[in-house]
Amino acid sequence: MNNDEQSNPVKDYLFEYIEKTENINQLISQKRFDVIINQIVRDNYEKVITLQEKDVALCSFATGILHYLLTNALLESQRKITSNDLEIDIVIPNMKTLEKDPKMALVICIPKSTDENHILEQVNHIKKIQPIADNIWLVLSKKLELGLKTFVINNQENSFSKIIFEIAQFSNLNGDSKFKILRI
Repeated sequence: MNNDEQSNPVKDYLFEYIEKTENINQLISQKRFDVIINQIVRDNYEKVITLQEKDVALCSFATGILHYLLTNALLESQRKITSNDLEIDIVIPNMKTLEKDPKMALVICIPKSTDENHILEQVNHIKKIQPIADNIWLVLSKKLELGLKTFVINNQENSFSKIIFEIAQFSNLNGDSKFKILRI
């Protein structure tokens, strides 16, 4: 277990919240992932940003939410992958597909910073393994114009709530019939 996985107060708090919140399983069965994300962000945003430095906390928060919901949405993904000395947050469906046919794979980057230069440097490294810019998505704590599809997770603008459906839509458009379960 690496240091990131040992003890993370944000993820611990998030999963404790999910476990004690009764309507989440019902919403999952109804495939209402946007409602779940909105509820989780609304109920926990202010507390989460007090647990760690804000950008780091929101990175952990978004990552935890995505890991939980990708599993429950039955969307194939690989998380925390290292390729060519680069750590990738999430690859959909997997690294094998990304290496074989980049147009069929999605890379989701969740930077621990809102510094544009840092993010662009990270994206440039990702472009070495995912040359299709449209297939690199960012999750950020504030809106930045970086020329990439961006989802914002914060308590004013929460476009992040649509990410599961957009991932399913991407997967459906790319012919993976396993994802038709979401009927998008």
